[in-house]
Parts: sequence; structure tokens; C-alpha cells
Amino acid sequence: MTTADPVRRRVSARLRILLWLLLVMAVALGAVATATRSVLLRDVDHRINGLLVQEATEFENFVEQGIDPRNGARFTDPRELLRLFLVRQYADPDEELLGLVENPGTHPSNMVQQREALKFEPLAEDRTALIEVFESPQATGTVHRPQGDIRWAKVEVGAGTGHPDTAFVVAIHPAAEQEKAESIFTMLLAISGVALLMTTGIGWAVAGRILQPVRLVRTTAAQLTEQDLTRRIPVQGRDDIAALAETFNAMLDRLERAFAAQREFADDAGHELRTPITIVRGHLELMGDDPAEREETVRIVMEELDRMSRIVEDLLLLAKAVRPDFVTPEPVQLGELTADVFVKARALGDRSWQLAEAVDAEIRLDPQRITQAMVQLAQNAVQHTLPGQRVAIGSRSREDGIELYVADSGPGVTAQDAEVIFERFRRGTAARGTRATGAGLGLAIVKAIAVGHGGQVELRTTEGQGATFVLVLPREEATL
Repeated sequence: MTTADPVRRRVSARLRILLWLLLVMAVALGAVATATRSVLLRDVDHRINGLLVQEATEFENFVEQGIDPRNGARFTDPRELLRLFLVRQYADPDEELLGLVENPGTHPSNMVQQREALKFEPLAEDRTALIEVFESPQATGTVHRPQGDIRWAKVEVGAGTGHPDTAFVVAIHPAAEQEKAESIFTMLLAISGVALLMTTGIGWAVAGRILQPVRLVRTTAAQLTEQDLTRRIPVQGRDDIAALAETFNAMLDRLERAFAAQREFADDAGHELRTPITIVRGHLELMGDDPAEREETVRIVMEELDRMSRIVEDLLLLAKAVRPDFVTPEPVQLGELTADVFVKARALGDRSWQLAEAVDAEIRLDPQRITQAMVQLAQNAVQHTLPGQRVAIGSRSREDGIELYVADSGPGVTAQDAEVIFERFRRGTAARGTRATGAGLGLAIVKAIAVGHGGQVELRTTEGQGATFVLVLPREEATL
């Protein structure tokens, strides 16, 4: 058996839905038809019982109240009683009214009154069944015959002197009424079959229309590759299928960002680590036996290794920036956080450090990430200012959120640099300060932290001279 066999035997969701729909409808329609048949047969049984009771009661009343027209007195001859009663009766279809008189040999003779010829063999002509009814001790019963069952009721008439025993029997053949119920049942089954056929066509079309976005999801997933994650599913309507398409598109967005971050990380690592690796290899290849030269080579190699370590850490941090757990907000006193950042920044260099302002409010943010971003901005200010120059750190409230900023009094940022300064591996020109160091990832990390909080980082001009870097957090991140 090959691995392709399960695929060939796979049943589509469209077919499964249709089969389940047909099964449910078949069970429901079958149950309705069966219940209808049962009700009809029960009605036939009730009607027959009513007719038997009615005919037997009428005869009993006639026995008690009947007058012999020949003498105006009560009947003394049971046969004459039966004859007169049967003459006055009009039997219903499939009904027999019989007067039975016992003859020698226990074979009753009979007088029959019936409306029309029966479709089945009459009880009056079936001597075996007739004797069974006549001799039965029961007042009602059923005769089971291959030609068809007979429901009957019997009223015995007491024998007088010199008169044989007699009995009035009403017999009904239920087969015709039962056949009508069965024909209705068959008709309902036929109608159910037509309904199932119509349901098959309609269900197939509707299921196909409903599952079209699902097939599109499958097709899109099959066409996705690591090089092409741009395909999306059109969202139509507001049902569960539309929600599935939206969820799938959101998953594709996350995958695209993840793959982009992975490719960017690989490209950045290869681009930035190539230089220090080349430097390390070159110095190791040229290292001689002179102790001073070896010591200098070891120093340079260690510096380059430290730089590579910092680059890798920064790249890993930027790669984590696309993860939902990159920031972990918690309630923080903004004033205390600003003061802590100021204390840590003062150790970065000999500058005129100032705590400009600190807003007294409790906000929700990730204190470690915000501290990391603010210290990075302070380090950036130190690199582009001279000893003794002013560097201010502060936080303030605004209508739509809060701001945390670092303002320096250095040469500022040129318009050309302002457009690219927050991109990876982009450094400012020489006019920005004394000497540019690092890999050019610091401001990119600051931007990633701001975006992770739902905010942004802005570059503004310091009043007088210099540059001000501002972390702007939206108001939903703060409770002021």
C-alpha cells in the first residue's frame, strides 16, 4: 500500500456534510411516514371497534324492544327476529351482518345482509371461520385467514322452547382500509424520496458555496512557500467562514513577519559580523612571535569578539520584537521610573545631567524595556556630545498619552540623517558628534520597544541646539 492511498480514499467535507444532511432527513422523513402510518392504522382500528359496538348495540336494543308485526307482541321466534332485523339494516362497505341458527351437526345456517360484494371471501361462505365465530365463547374477536383477517362481534339470542340457539354476528373486513393506510404510507415514502433527491442537489450546491472559502484556504495554504507569503483570502460576509478567513489571514501576517524577521536577522548577521570576523582572522594570520605584537593582537581580537557579542545580542533582541511577549506591561510609577533612568544614565559619561521633569502618574508599561530604550538614548546622547555639555532626561503628560525623552545639546541631526537614523545599521554623519561607534542598532532597538508598546519614537530639535529623542506612548497604555 502506497502513501497516496489514504489521499485517494479521503472523503471531502462537502460530501460528508451532504451525507449527514441526507441521513438526518431520511431518518426524519422515515419517522414522519412511519408515524403517519401508525396513526392511520390506529384510526382504522378505532373505527372498526366503533362500528362493531354500534351494530351490536343496535341489535341488543332491537331484541329488547322489537315487536313482531304479525301479532304485535314480542318476538318468540329468534329466526324471525334475525330475519326482520337484517331486512331493515344496510351494511357498510366491507361489512357483513349475519344471523346464525344452530342446525344439527353444529353447522349453523345463516341469513346474510351485506351492502355489496366483498373484495375478499365473505365470512358467510367460509364455513370453518363461521363455525369458529359461532362457537367462540367471546363476544368479539378476530379470525385470521390467508384470505384476510376478519374482525367480528357477536350477540347471542337465548333459545326458546323448540327453537335452536341463534346469534347475530357483525363482521368487518379491515383489509381495504388498511390498504388505504399503506398506500398513503407508500406515497409518503415516494414524496420523501423526491425530497431527498431535491435536497441532494440543493445541499450539494449550498455546501459548495459555504465551503468555498475553506477550499480557498486549503488552496492558498498549498501555494504558500517560504519565498511567497503574500497571498491572502478575500473575506466576505460575517459568518464563521468569514471569521476563519480573517483568522487565516492574520496567521499569514504573523508568518510573513516571522519569516521576514528571520531573513532580516540572517542578512543583518551576515552583513555585520563579516567585518569583525575578517579583522580577527587577519590579525591572527599576521601575528608574529613578538610578545608585544601578540599582546596587541589579543587585545584587538577580544575587542572584536566583544563587538560581535553585542551585535548578536542586539540582533536577537530585534528578532524578538515581533513576538507578542516582547513587552510585558505592568503598573509602574512613571516618576520613579524616570528618576531611576536618570540615576543609571549619569554613569555613562561626564556630562551635565539634568532631571528636567517627571510626571506623577501610574501607567502600564514594561519597565525593563522602557529603561533599556531610555538608557540607549542616553548612551546615544553621550556619544554625540562633549564632556560638560547638557543632557536632560524627563517625562511628561500629553492629551493622547505620555512622553519620555532624552534631550542633548550636541550638534543635532541633519535632515538627511533624520530620515534613516532609526533604520538598522544606519549611523549619523560626522557632524552628529565626535566619533560614531557601535553597529547602528541602538535606535532601531529603541523604535522596536516603542512600537511594542503601541507607540512610536520621534526626533525633535532641542531648543537652542541639539536633538531630542521622544518615546510617545498612547493613552490606552497609561492611566493618568
